[in-house]
Amino acid sequence: MNKSLFTISGTPLAGLQIVQRSLHKDTRGYFCRFFCAEELHTAGIKKPIAQINHTLTYKAGTVRGLHYQHPPHGEVKLVSCLKGEIFDIAVDLRHNSPTFLHWHGEVLSEANFKSLLIPEGFAHGYQTLTDDCALIYLHTESYHPEAEGAFNIADPRLAIKWPLEIMGMSDRDRQHPFITQNYQGILL
Repeated sequence: MNKSLFTISGTPLAGLQIVQRSLHKDTRGYFCRFFCAEELHTAGIKKPIAQINHTLTYKAGTVRGLHYQHPPHGEVKLVSCLKGEIFDIAVDLRHNSPTFLHWHGEVLSEANFKSLLIPEGFAHGYQTLTDDCALIYLHTESYHPEAEGAFNIADPRLAIKWPLEIMGMSDRDRQHPFITQNYQGILL
């Protein structure tokens, strides 16, 4: 097998992986592999990619999230920033996980060639650190509105430390509920 063009590293939350893409430069520019099903299978992408989404967020300080899908439509996401810089967050919602309701954040940018591989059972959100941030998400499941779940980004139980003052979010995201005391998480 050829040498991998990815370096996979773990985070404090089991299953949440950082995918570092290798960059090959010459006088023309650069090349990097963005996705390889065979190589990323061992990191957690066991199903085929079912959907690819692209977003552009205009203003620094904007927050999107915290979104997830309930089983049987749970999804693995591979999130990458193609332009600008973001603070990407994943929250462990897995029932009986030792890191239940813990979160982890990574800076993803066009300059650092990192992606966050988010397993099923996690909520996802991010804050833009620069203007005009473009992201691409690879999903192992199509969007199913009936399976959609979300929590408020300002939930005190999560106590997410956003790097910038929150300068914008959608009305829909602003309306997401807080986690109740009796919330048991997602059964996988």
